[in-house]
Amino acid sequence: MPAFLRSIRFRLTVLYSTLLFVLAGAGLLAIYVAVERSTDPKPITERYEAELVKRKADGSEVQVGTMEVAAVEEIESEVNLRTLQAMRNYSAAAVGGLFVLSLGIGWVLSGRALRPARSIAHTAQEIQASDLSRRIRLDGPRDELRELSDTIDSMLDRLDAAFSAQRQLIDDASHELRSPLAIMRAHLDASLKSPESTEEERARAVQAIDRAAERMSRLVEDLLATARRDTDTLADTDVDLAAVAREAGEDFAVLASERGLRLSYVLRDGLTVIGDHDALRRAAGNLLSNAVRLSPADGEITIGCGREGAWLWLAVADHGPGIASGDQARVFDRFWRGEPERPRGRDRHTGLGLAIVRQIVESQGGRVAVFSGLGAGSTFVLWFPAHGADTDTHPPKENPLSRRA
Repeated sequence: MPAFLRSIRFRLTVLYSTLLFVLAGAGLLAIYVAVERSTDPKPITERYEAELVKRKADGSEVQVGTMEVAAVEEIESEVNLRTLQAMRNYSAAAVGGLFVLSLGIGWVLSGRALRPARSIAHTAQEIQASDLSRRIRLDGPRDELRELSDTIDSMLDRLDAAFSAQRQLIDDASHELRSPLAIMRAHLDASLKSPESTEEERARAVQAIDRAAERMSRLVEDLLATARRDTDTLADTDVDLAAVAREAGEDFAVLASERGLRLSYVLRDGLTVIGDHDALRRAAGNLLSNAVRLSPADGEITIGCGREGAWLWLAVADHGPGIASGDQARVFDRFWRGEPERPRGRDRHTGLGLAIVRQIVESQGGRVAVFSGLGAGSTFVLWFPAHGADTDTHPPKENPLSRRA
């Protein structure tokens, strides 16, 4: 079949024209039946022979010839019959012409109606996976095609954001993996492959390679955790914030004790949020990991949870070096590291921990915040909307732990 016969435009044209043809034909048929019943048309069935005569001047009559005649009633019936026949013929011609005309009108009107659909198809064909910046942005009345266009634009927005995040993650991950790989290759070439290297140099090379491999391992684990959260396959249930805080504190209690740190708790029981328990515990664990890593010896780390109006919170506070005000907006970005300088090769921090925290919290309708200052420690707060709360409101801008210090 030709392409135009398979088009929706052709199908709409045939549908509209057929419907109009049927309606017009039904109307004309009804008119024909009504006229036929009201006129009682009949053909002439009886004929009479009449003599034609001519009267002369003297009064005499001369027969001229004969002719057939009919009664007046029969003549009237014959006129009605011929009128109906003419109506039938003209009606059939009118219906045929109307059908042809309706095909043309239907083709034009369906083309105008489907013009937005052609615009949608044309724009969709031009959009490539490498460039999702194009949008349809269909104008006109808010009909089904406008809703379809807006839906496709919304889908393209989400796809564009997902592809941008994917490209950014790949670029950042490749950049971060390049450094430990270069360290491992340099030590392999300089010490382990060299027959002139001493045992001490080989031992230092093994330690450096071990640290680089550990950093790569942690980076891969964080990337996998990020990918799992992106899939939205985690089950959300009622989660007790106090239980999450206690479990996270127990996980890091031994490590904190080894570094001479004290863990204190400011918890309020009975506070539940809808989320994934394991994911929230990982978020709290990432905050505690940073606090234990950055806090000075004999310092204190505070873990707390509570409620402020329509928002529930879970917070971790430390007495570490703090974060400059200009860096606080970037602290939750992927691969950003702003901690003080430390000996080269000892930093095993991947820069994904806080990014994962933000991803987990925001995927469950929450917000993240940091309260910090250089030399004054840092407090990281995870805000969650309470059950039935208005999520359009913003959480408080104050440190909830400062009121309980």
